[in-house]
Amino acid sequence: MELSLSSSLHSTTPASFSLSTNSTSPPRQNLGLFSAAASNFSSRVLLKFNKSSILRQPRPVVVKSQSSSEITNDNDDHGFVLEDVPHLTSFLPDLPSYPNPLKYSQAYAIVKNTFVSPEDVVAQQIVVQKGSPRGIHFRRAGPREKVYFKPEQVRACIVTCGGLCPGINTVIREIVCGLHNMYGVDDVLGIQGGYRGFYSQNTIKLTPKLVNDIHKRGGTCLQTSRGGHDTKKIVDNIQDRGINQVYIIGGDGTHKGAAAISKEVEKRGLQVAVVGIPKTIDNDIADCCLIPESPFYLEGQGGLLEYVEQRLKENGHVLIVLAEGAGQEYVSQSAQAVNGTDASGNRLLLDVGLWLTQEVKDHFTNVRKMEINLKYIDPTYMIRAIPSNAYDNIYCTLLAQSAVHGTMAGYTGFTVGPVNSRHAYIPINRVTEKTNTVRLTDRMWARLLASTNQPSFLQKCEIVRERVDKETMEEAKQASTSNGVRSHYPMKTFQFRTKYLTKAS
Repeated sequence: MELSLSSSLHSTTPASFSLSTNSTSPPRQNLGLFSAAASNFSSRVLLKFNKSSILRQPRPVVVKSQSSSEITNDNDDHGFVLEDVPHLTSFLPDLPSYPNPLKYSQAYAIVKNTFVSPEDVVAQQIVVQKGSPRGIHFRRAGPREKVYFKPEQVRACIVTCGGLCPGINTVIREIVCGLHNMYGVDDVLGIQGGYRGFYSQNTIKLTPKLVNDIHKRGGTCLQTSRGGHDTKKIVDNIQDRGINQVYIIGGDGTHKGAAAISKEVEKRGLQVAVVGIPKTIDNDIADCCLIPESPFYLEGQGGLLEYVEQRLKENGHVLIVLAEGAGQEYVSQSAQAVNGTDASGNRLLLDVGLWLTQEVKDHFTNVRKMEINLKYIDPTYMIRAIPSNAYDNIYCTLLAQSAVHGTMAGYTGFTVGPVNSRHAYIPINRVTEKTNTVRLTDRMWARLLASTNQPSFLQKCEIVRERVDKETMEEAKQASTSNGVRSHYPMKTFQFRTKYLTKAS
């Protein structure tokens, strides 16, 4: 799981087709399909943040100097823009601050620069041109010299919402241990069953001993659910229980709920810091992908079926990954369309994997007269519920500790994540304001096409033509016809293993 500003290819729960051949038997084709039930191929979430010690406004501002809180439109700063996250003092101006107890921490005793400077920011763009504006910056994550909570007065809570993914238990563990070991906070509650756990009184006491080895297990020790968000009930419960730090682990929908909670807390004037911690199983890819942003077609020259047959002849196998949402325009023609959303507000999608499986079978069996062995796998929670690996454990630890430092420093309504490999605090609305999609005109998609050798479908698919501007289409046409080079062919999550395909008599 990862939240990053840089672009990446990802598919959330990939599904797979697999095709194999038995060398001792007559030529026979094994075709396997691996379909992603929750797979999504898109760029990573865009991040954004503000410097609260310099500015409290939750909107982009131009700072005259990094040591001054004056807002100016002068050109002296070369277009420096700082997107701040909210701070408790924005609506509680008389809130006192205290020395950070990390000063006396054994772990931080040998660190030369224990605290992050209020002037430290992280640039959104690291590739710039001479004379270009400095651009948007985010507040660097990390411990501050002053905190706005006394450790003995903190009552924190942790909740996990939405689908599962590896690393959730690691985040829970590191929040609990971080609060205890770094700040001396002992009162941490676990809200069970997602958002509805707030008002159904499902809680457990979390201690370092209790969470000591939960990172070795998949899923979430707090259980989870979709939906159940009722802002008023949740904040009522937070207020009644005396909770003043809320750690919310989840994806896009969960972060929208966190933003609503933060706004209601501010409206009521409560000293409650709300932080979102990103959770996703995106960023995984197979070697051949079909995505919603690039519609495909099955039959004819340059179609998916032609490409599958070509790869079978060349390699004896094909592996296709199908991202969630791909091919909906086709499967809806052969199945009853589903209108509506799930409990999290996500649009319900038809199972294109089953449809594509049957289409491939019919083509090779009835049209090409070829015997194939097609396997379709929808792993869903087989992937979502596994324990996190070492890389994810380190990443989740950084997320959790960054969240703890930001919350103790009085920031609220923010999420955490790496911006150009540096962790930063980002306003939640920046994460939830729009859905990230793959831009077919970017190098990222071109790199995938070059890597998998799959077709772009730009020449014949009318749906794609509608989504790509005329100039781009013309350039693609010229590129595909110059020097006799043919367009590449795309592929879904199928795997085929076979010898040279032969027609049955």
